[in-house]
Amino acid sequence: MTTTPARLPHHRTEGPASAPPLLLGPSLGTSTALWDGIAPDLSTAHRIVRWDLPGHGGSPAGLIGPGAGVADLGALVLALADALSLERFSYAGVSLGGAVGLWLAAHHPERVDRLAVVCASARFGDPGPWRERAALVRAEGLGKVAESAAARWFTPGFTAPRLLDDLLGTDPEAYAACCDALAEFDLRPGLRGIRAPTLVVAGRDDPATPPAHAREIADGIPGAALTELPHASHLAPAERPAAVREALRAHFAPWERGSGAAVRREVLGDAHVDRARAAASEFTAPFQDFITRYAWGEVWTDPTLSRRERSLVTLTALAAHGHHGELALHVRAAVRNGLSPREIGAALLQTGVYCGVPAANAAFAVADRVLAEVARERDEGAPGRDGPAQDRGVPG
Repeated sequence: MTTTPARLPHHRTEGPASAPPLLLGPSLGTSTALWDGIAPDLSTAHRIVRWDLPGHGGSPAGLIGPGAGVADLGALVLALADALSLERFSYAGVSLGGAVGLWLAAHHPERVDRLAVVCASARFGDPGPWRERAALVRAEGLGKVAESAAARWFTPGFTAPRLLDDLLGTDPEAYAACCDALAEFDLRPGLRGIRAPTLVVAGRDDPATPPAHAREIADGIPGAALTELPHASHLAPAERPAAVREALRAHFAPWERGSGAAVRREVLGDAHVDRARAAASEFTAPFQDFITRYAWGEVWTDPTLSRRERSLVTLTALAAHGHHGELALHVRAAVRNGLSPREIGAALLQTGVYCGVPAANAAFAVADRVLAEVARERDEGAPGRDGPAQDRGVPG
């Protein structure tokens, strides 16, 4: 938990301070608790910052006033990021929180690395119903809104008492001001200008922001991906936390970005890296991030040795220690780095002299098999598998 200055949204931080930052935005009427089933797992590879809307959770109600817009909420998020010294961050948000993410990516692209928009819309319907809800809440409080919240938020039979309690504890005036913001929000003309890699997540049973709204966002943002979740309504992170978590984990995987990720793909091939990404779990993702940043982002990018020379050193070390799965992977990498079969054989022969004949004997068997596969694939015009089937679990 973090102590929040009076003019900033209340927030919670989790995960290593040095990890890539990921901000999580809430839906109208909820709090940071909306992310309870997701944030702890994402925090193994990210610095998670969950924030509350004004008057929601622990945020002061006075951060927003009548007639406010999503731009005002976006400005609060930027102020929070500045206070945390986050010059650039990834962002995921639900409903109104997702609208804030769209606004940030459209108006401050230099701040947003990657974006996920969950159960949200580029325009939340006609302004009239939102203005009517705002007037109702200002006049009578949140009681009537809370009575129908479960039907809007969840599929039949599912409930989350903590979130319903949070709604009843929300400041009515701040809630109404957020309704004002939703009434005026329309980012459809700006979708085409968003350049952050974007994932759009929709609940197939969501009556508030149905899948058609998600498809409009995905169709409008160049290169955006769309995931539709069955048996999920408007608050999908609460109702389907595992599915949302996996979608976000894959989209925000830090080891897929940066110079290390590029070098890893160039040396080992897309197929191997894609397999490693698909096989990564919440437990292994930090290790994938580590080897991408350290091995590939620092050692392999050091210009002191060429990639050919690094392949020779790597083959020798793997052969000496009997790491035959990775040896097969790096025989292919050596070919990609320009080494000929004769040069690979010379390296393994020297391994036999200095590391032992049994080690070299096993290494020659592995290399002979892999080089034969590479030659066959070239003759057949196949793209190559970038590693034999039995080595697919090896991180590389």
